[in-house]
Amino acid sequence: MASGVAAEVKSKLSIVDVVGEQVQLRKAGTVLKGLCPFHGEKTPSFVVTPARETWHCFGCGEGGDIFSFVMRREGLTFPEALKQLAAKAGIEIDERTSREDAHKARLREVLEQAIAFYHVVLTQSKTGAPALEYLHGRGFTDETIEKFQLGWAPGGWDQMIKMLQSRRNVNVAELAEVGLTSARPNSRGAYDKFRNRVIFPIRDASGAAVGIGGRILPAAAAADSNAPKYLNSPATVLFDKSRTLYLIERARGEMRKADEAVLVEGYTDALMAHQAGFENVVASLGTALTPFQVAVIARYAREIVLAYDVDPAGQHTNSIGGAELFRLIGALAAEETGVEITRVRVARLPEGKDPDEVVRENPDLWREAIRTAQPIMEFLIDYYATAFDVRSARGKSQVVATLIPMLREVRDPVVRDSYLQALGRRTGVDERVLLEALHSPKSAGGSTGPGGRPNDGAGSSGRFTADAIISAPDSIDTKAELKAVSLDERKLLRLLLLVPDQQERVAETLAAQKMQLPSTPARELLVAMLADRDRDREAGGSGRFERSRFLDALDSELHGLAIALYAERGPDPNELTGDRVRIGVDQCLLALEADRLEEEIRFNGGELVEAQAASDSDAVARLQETQRHLFEARRSLDRRRQDTSLLASAGGHR
Repeated sequence: MASGVAAEVKSKLSIVDVVGEQVQLRKAGTVLKGLCPFHGEKTPSFVVTPARETWHCFGCGEGGDIFSFVMRREGLTFPEALKQLAAKAGIEIDERTSREDAHKARLREVLEQAIAFYHVVLTQSKTGAPALEYLHGRGFTDETIEKFQLGWAPGGWDQMIKMLQSRRNVNVAELAEVGLTSARPNSRGAYDKFRNRVIFPIRDASGAAVGIGGRILPAAAAADSNAPKYLNSPATVLFDKSRTLYLIERARGEMRKADEAVLVEGYTDALMAHQAGFENVVASLGTALTPFQVAVIARYAREIVLAYDVDPAGQHTNSIGGAELFRLIGALAAEETGVEITRVRVARLPEGKDPDEVVRENPDLWREAIRTAQPIMEFLIDYYATAFDVRSARGKSQVVATLIPMLREVRDPVVRDSYLQALGRRTGVDERVLLEALHSPKSAGGSTGPGGRPNDGAGSSGRFTADAIISAPDSIDTKAELKAVSLDERKLLRLLLLVPDQQERVAETLAAQKMQLPSTPARELLVAMLADRDRDREAGGSGRFERSRFLDALDSELHGLAIALYAERGPDPNELTGDRVRIGVDQCLLALEADRLEEEIRFNGGELVEAQAASDSDAVARLQETQRHLFEARRSLDRRRQDTSLLASAGGHR
């Protein structure tokens, strides 16, 4: 997507029109009101403000701009929503992107042709009879085989290749690019990579084919012990196993409805669950769960139930790292990422039984196992209390030392207290001792730059100047880019990019106030800053922000906005004292908080006028009291803003 599109979309599309496609809106003063589409309500608390091009629900707290509405409504990422709205606005994307999209569309067509071929072989030929018998033996019905387009890759080296070449005008290079073929030795053509395997088509959330999985039949596996039981498509322009979940296209609706995703390991586990009516089940393609897959799940559900091997330390192949997953969930809760996971649980299945066996033999047992799945922190406490000898002082110390760092990441004090009590019960350690360990100073870590600030990776000069960016060959129209965000967001983001040590503090402040940046591009850019720090931690670092790595990871739209923010002329925050920078950040946050408060005052005032017109005395009294509290909050906020301004004036420029 060409950069600058976000601002152009906002200028061409009315948020009233886009929201009005799903929500029946009625005029209420300077705003429009309706029933929130994201939570059940009978009294309208969903408001669209045309002058600000924003929406907000005062019932569930959701809000944002035109992009966040489409993202929330359809479970899309920002680039996906941007592309959809750009098309709606009649905005053409750049020629290179058009060529890339056309090429990917052709590759998906090639993959669909191969899937159709494999399906016909399985269901309509003698060659596929043994595979069909195997699937029936595993309990799969003809309806499931048809619905999920299962197939069979025949044993011939090039039957699929010849068929698609002759009848579908597919060439060998295209088959290789989608990962279906491998080159023969000595450049003697190609062969079908998945021959002699049951085929499981893999699709993305929109239902488009991205890859396939193949399972060897038991008899063939016994004859060749070196053959892998399962084989997935290799990484291609369409397929990234770490970002894909099997049956996500079928499960996403039920996941959203139940607000819960059940995760299993393999194709047959997920298929059997769907056949039995448990349609919120997805599979992680036989790999350990990745943060990217968690992000996919979080588009549709806030709760995850793990129904396969959970290894607390995450060291065993194909197991889920319980501790790492718990930390990831804590990170999501601490940041304004636009995704939310509120609970992760671990299902206990009968020893030696795979999910597909449990579902097939005893659906009620499966249902109960999911319902009573154990919260992951309780699972970790039980595991480590068993792994170490808690009867000894050393064992107690090991358990506490392992789990306390994780408990520090639990933001909700009530939840954290319940975990501390559970840890105390399992280890016999007094709760006061656990509290002391919880609040003991943590190691600081991290490299620092001049003045004690964390090193931001800007190089020996410690600075990435506006002049250097503006003079670069790929310089951009900064004014057009910056229209995608509000003035206060622009000031805040520029400070965070130039003085990275404020990034995590801002994220924590926003989370504590249950507030998000108004514009989706601004939210996405803050998420990207925090993600760069996480990449450094994953590589063994201290969470240092590195400018070049951060920019390289951005898609073109966010990259353009980031460059525009770096390039915007103005005081260089790196030349200011730490206190001055902190005050500047606080001023931006207070301005955003004031905007949110004014919006709430306007909404409550409109409700009050309606209650007075309807002579509803109870509602009038309640709303007047609410309005009084809101006015008090505004006066308090005004005093804080004035105090901050005085501090800024007293501090001068140094």
